[in-house]
Amino acid sequence: MTVDYSLFDEMNVSRETFERLSTYVELVKRWNPKINLVSRKSLEHIWNRHILDSVQVYRCAGSFETWADFGSGGGFPGMVCAIIAAEENSTSSFTMVESDQRKSAFLRSVARECGIKCSVISKRIETVDPMAANIVSARALADLNTLLSFCDRHLAECGMALLPKGANWKKELADACEEWNFEAEPITSLTEPQAVILKIKGVSRG
Repeated sequence: MTVDYSLFDEMNVSRETFERLSTYVELVKRWNPKINLVSRKSLEHIWNRHILDSVQVYRCAGSFETWADFGSGGGFPGMVCAIIAAEENSTSSFTMVESDQRKSAFLRSVARECGIKCSVISKRIETVDPMAANIVSARALADLNTLLSFCDRHLAECGMALLPKGANWKKELADACEEWNFEAEPITSLTEPQAVILKIKGVSRG
């Protein structure tokens, strides 16, 4: 399994954080055959495809106190961001929302094994009380219209959403503009040139 260490150096990931991420990777590999956290093909490239992809989301966040990750699944990007924040922003709090009980159990296991403090809510996102989070993230969960409805409910007034999107992001953005008012800044992905991280603020119904 190839790891491009130079990319981590660029992002200034410490040795302690890297060791926690390594523990996390081993847990994904151990649990994946039972609950399908990531595809078998992408597991071969987990460092670049999943870990680094999540690290760059954290680097877009700036300062924050509360972070909510929706449809957390295997923990990308939420758990990776929580691992980084454990050293870089230790007073922040993270909440993972994942309706699948088995994946929620996995996330709690990762938090315990990696020494990370975070909450895991095993409910559907739309049934969770409004969270007023500074940051909301979600990866490979739903189209932008649906994600903006979650942001509208759970973001703090001056909060920001960080939403990784694939090559079809421009169409999703155009469709969302028909129903929502918001500011969007696309950040080109370091791991996939056609993909972006959408930094979204000021969400309200159109």
